[in-house]
Amino acid sequence: MLAKLGELGAEQAKAVAGGGPKYVERHHRRGKLLARERVELLVDPDSPFLELSPLAAWGTDFPVGASVITGIGVVEGVQCVIIASDPTVRGGSSNPWTLRKTLRASDIALENRLPLINLVESGGADLPTQKEIFIPGGRIFRDLSRLSAAGVPTIAIVFGNSTAGGAYVPGMSDHVVMVRERAKVFLGGPPLVKMATGEESDDESLGGAEMHARTSGLADHLAEDEHDALRIGRRIVRRLNSPANNGPPQEPRPPLYDEEELLGIVPEDLKVPFDPREVIARVVDGSEFDEFKPLYGPSLVTGWATLHGHPIGILANARGVLFSEEAQKAAQFIQLAGRAGTPLVFLQNTTGYMVGKDYEQGGIIKHGAMMINAVSNSTVPHLTVVMGASYGAGNYGMCGRAYDPRFLFSWPSAKSAVMGPAQLAGVLSIVGRASAEARGQVYDEEADAAMRQLVEAQIESESLPFFLSGRLYDDGVIDPRDTRTVLGLCLSAIGEVPAPAPAGFGVFRM
Repeated sequence: MLAKLGELGAEQAKAVAGGGPKYVERHHRRGKLLARERVELLVDPDSPFLELSPLAAWGTDFPVGASVITGIGVVEGVQCVIIASDPTVRGGSSNPWTLRKTLRASDIALENRLPLINLVESGGADLPTQKEIFIPGGRIFRDLSRLSAAGVPTIAIVFGNSTAGGAYVPGMSDHVVMVRERAKVFLGGPPLVKMATGEESDDESLGGAEMHARTSGLADHLAEDEHDALRIGRRIVRRLNSPANNGPPQEPRPPLYDEEELLGIVPEDLKVPFDPREVIARVVDGSEFDEFKPLYGPSLVTGWATLHGHPIGILANARGVLFSEEAQKAAQFIQLAGRAGTPLVFLQNTTGYMVGKDYEQGGIIKHGAMMINAVSNSTVPHLTVVMGASYGAGNYGMCGRAYDPRFLFSWPSAKSAVMGPAQLAGVLSIVGRASAEARGQVYDEEADAAMRQLVEAQIESESLPFFLSGRLYDDGVIDPRDTRTVLGLCLSAIGEVPAPAPAGFGVFRM
């Protein structure tokens, strides 16, 4: 037996060696971590890693281990299935045994409801063996979709290339982290694009991490380097292991910033934008906020935190107006919160969805409807605080009273109406002027000015928080300094009710 174990150790050492000293050294020279080093930094310190199928491809023409590492490790106290491409072996390309090993790991994740983390750096399919990979390989993406639909989180951390079909690994994962200037995700690289369309392009503009974080929205988090990417990956798992699903609340920690400063954050003129992160930092535990898609749709701030020990997701308006990117970002974030069973807190300061020809042609209605649909059908508890403006359909998308948040409170600075007083009066003036011209009459400018003044005064008075609270459109007007306490009491009350089942579909990337 000892002799046989010696043979086994020798064969397993081949898998550990990866592509051999030459390619390992080249990989390190490029400032990159090896696949096993990535796994070691991802899992909790001094915790075990159960490697699976280490002898895959033994006895074939392919390297032992099949250019991928799979196994079960503990990340932030949560057991996860980990799949790590080994780029020192043929650039991490997939051969038939890589595929079988990866599919087996996906099966284990689904059967045991373990979060699946992909550490991605792969050149795609090993083209000479495409006949054995292409048809069955589609199951990788089907499995990612089914895991998400089953409520099993999927995370992709992209360190380098993830091209062609491999682009769908981040494309179909719930959470995506990309390393700046390293990650490259595209369906076709520059040579293929040149051949197919004649278009000249470079890696970064075609599929770089920065582009996906700012423009396409595929990247949820942009990491500075590989260590930062693994830190972000651990934070994502930490938020998945929420006390909402796993026992009592955590020990609450006071914010690092003084709640007295909340009195001066909202400007008297609501046309002047303010940064809601300043509010969040004075409300949540330890002032810790894990922001989601910070570079995409920046007019809406989304992210994860805890409040009096309770996990929450936060949606907060940053610049008032909601564009298509903000609406799609919100819809995706709301679905992720539903998957984790995490309550949502809406911090309102919105003038509504953007209007104009370009925005209408760009689909602002359907994207706004997507956000409203997500809010309407979200099954986790919602809490809403109206800090400033709450106008138009933005009131709906940010979970206004008609969308039945469990609790809704207003600050004394809040205002809510179909639109701002000046805008509403101006619309009535334009309509009246057009009507007079159609009848061939001279428009009465003096009467128009009086009408505008009257309408603006009426709408202003009807949009004030005391007026709205008097009609029970909120559950009270509160001192901004009491926001943390009020929300904490609400979360405590909500925690007594069992969480409803999430909707039966995977998380759509928006």
